[in-house]
Amino acid sequence: MAVFHTKDISGKSFLVTGGAGFIGSHIVEYLLSNHAGKVRVLDNFATGSEKNVTMFARYSNYEFLQGDIRNYTVCAAACDGIDHISHQAALGSVPRSVQDPVSTNEVNVGGFVNMITAAKNAGVKSFVYASSSSVYGDEPGLPKREERTGNLLSPYAVTKKANELYAAVFCELYGMKVAGLRYFNVFGPRQDPEGPYAAVIPLFIKGISAHLPVYINGDGEQTRDFTYVENAVQANIRAMLSDNPDAFGQVYNVAVGSNFSVNYLYNSIRALLDIPHQPSFREPRSGDIRDSLADISKSKKLLGYEPTFQFADGLKLTVDFFRK
Repeated sequence: MAVFHTKDISGKSFLVTGGAGFIGSHIVEYLLSNHAGKVRVLDNFATGSEKNVTMFARYSNYEFLQGDIRNYTVCAAACDGIDHISHQAALGSVPRSVQDPVSTNEVNVGGFVNMITAAKNAGVKSFVYASSSSVYGDEPGLPKREERTGNLLSPYAVTKKANELYAAVFCELYGMKVAGLRYFNVFGPRQDPEGPYAAVIPLFIKGISAHLPVYINGDGEQTRDFTYVENAVQANIRAMLSDNPDAFGQVYNVAVGSNFSVNYLYNSIRALLDIPHQPSFREPRSGDIRDSLADISKSKKLLGYEPTFQFADGLKLTVDFFRK
């Protein structure tokens, strides 16, 4: 993995909430392998996995705290003695939020407020949190620019927009250094292919590999800015450690700046696996946006973000990981 920071982090302490999850575990891995002073993970294994963090036990500077962000006392304990926070803990998935808006709100809004309040009270130096491209809703313009959003299309999108609103208030009211990252379809190794809310790429790889039915929602011509996980790690590291005062109180697109259709994705995976498997098409999914493409000029300008992985490179690494 490339190095995305220049300053010495051996004296810094980091908290990664949701660190047993897909993106969170990659952030933890980066920090530990680059000699961070202390890396603490807070996770309740609701969507994360113990196997994602067992490899970190060999590091003396690694701590694991099992707990739920819906409990303020847990959040306060997690923030104690911490310099920088990467808040990844959330209930992901648009369909899950459509099925269960109450739980999605409790974790993503209630839990967020607990975490950012605990961070404020602990005097952390920076608080970076995961938002989502779902906040663009039905805004038709492409590419998506941070200042233009439309009507929200799912409870999940509402929770992520609420995070951005709370973060802006905490920045203004308490002078906190906060930054939000609007992830665009992040994928890569360790993304869970199991369960009803599994992400599309591991689901496709698993289905094609095992010759199982693979479903494409709608006509498959909907487009996404598929973003390899190392790019998301980079954005978190650059935002947490930024010396640029203008970088905070902002939200950023985290993507590559190019988009591909779901059909193209499917055919690319099929070609990499060298398996002539046919998909089945079904009804479009409620709450889904049609097309997605990010403008990443703001992330580049204020964070120095520069994607190190394009779609094809990241997809090959991901397929190789799941193949093993």
